[in-house]
Amino acid sequence: MENKGVVYTGCPSPEELANAPGVPSAARLAKGPVAVIECVQHIPCNPCEAACPFGAITVGDSITNLPVLDVEKCTGCGTCVAACPGLAIFTVDMNYSETEAGVEFPYEYLPLPEKGMVVDAVNRCGEVVCKGTVVRVRSAANFVNTRVVKLAVPKQFANEVRSMKRLPRA
Repeated sequence: MENKGVVYTGCPSPEELANAPGVPSAARLAKGPVAVIECVQHIPCNPCEAACPFGAITVGDSITNLPVLDVEKCTGCGTCVAACPGLAIFTVDMNYSETEAGVEFPYEYLPLPEKGMVVDAVNRCGEVVCKGTVVRVRSAANFVNTRVVKLAVPKQFANEVRSMKRLPRA
């Protein structure tokens, strides 16, 4: 029997993701920007709950609960993306354009990408799945050394792309 999942491979399995209470439905994804919380381990953590200005994320009294996303309250603002120390929160905007989706993710490497760059977009396991275009790189005082990068990627890869290949040092 092959062991799969975040504990064994570092990448959440499809089963783990299907059971994560922070992953929105396809119907909600189709409505516009929304957070995707791929937190699948019961670990003591709750910064995402406090970071959300709309109260869309609930961890509850036990900070080992998995975060629950209220998709009706979530605007996809991305504030929670930089707040997650586990780098497990993203935003997906299936309405970015006719052919592309917008995917935002935390980024903690240097050099930083720049708007307009075409980069290798990678999946949860770091494997290149497609090319993406950097739409923006956000930074804020409350992001604490984490930037939030938004890529435009072909729509068919929106639920796979979770980061980008690290850029080479100059």
